[in-house]
Amino acid sequence: MKPTKPAANGNPPSKRTTSPTPPRIDDGPYRAEPRRPKAQRGANSLLETAAERGTFRTLASAIRSAGLVELMSGKGPFTLFAPTDDAFARMPQLERDALLEDKASLAEVLTYHLVRERVKAPTVGSPRTATTVNGASITITVKNRGFKRRGFKVNEAKIVKTEILASNGVIHAIDSVLIPR
Repeated sequence: MKPTKPAANGNPPSKRTTSPTPPRIDDGPYRAEPRRPKAQRGANSLLETAAERGTFRTLASAIRSAGLVELMSGKGPFTLFAPTDDAFARMPQLERDALLEDKASLAEVLTYHLVRERVKAPTVGSPRTATTVNGASITITVKNRGFKRRGFKVNEAKIVKTEILASNGVIHAIDSVLIPR
C-alpha cells in the first residue's frame, strides 16, 4: 500500500467536504426555479385542493355546475374518491356529455364519490364498506401485490393517488368515474 503524501504544511491532505457551488443563472442552460411559498398541507377545502392539483379540472367544474360547492367546503371530515381528468376522458363521450349536462344525475354521481367520514385503508383480504353522501354504499378492497405494493380499489376503480390532505378531509384519486347502482 502506498502512503499518502503529506501536504506542504506537514498535515495529510484533507478531503473536500463541501459540494461544488451551484451554477449561476447565466452559466449555461440551467435556470433557477422561482421560489414559491410553501402551502400548508390541508389548508384548503376539498374543492380548493382538487382545483389546485390540476388533475381534477373536470371534477371541479362538475362540482360547481351541480351546486355542491357548499357541501364540499363544509365541515368534515370527508373522504372524496376523486375521478381524475383521465377518468372522465375514458367515459364514452355521449355518456359523459349527458352526465355533465343533467344536474340532478350529476349531483347523484358526485355525492356517490363522497363519504362523510375519514375512510381508512382496509387490511388485505377484508374489504371495508362505507356509506356515501347519497346513501349508497361503496366497497374498498386491497390486494397485496408484493413487498409494500398494494392495489387499493373502490368498487372497480383503482386508487391511483392516496392521502391528498384538505382542511375538511382527504382526497383519494381514482382512475374511473363511479356510477351508483
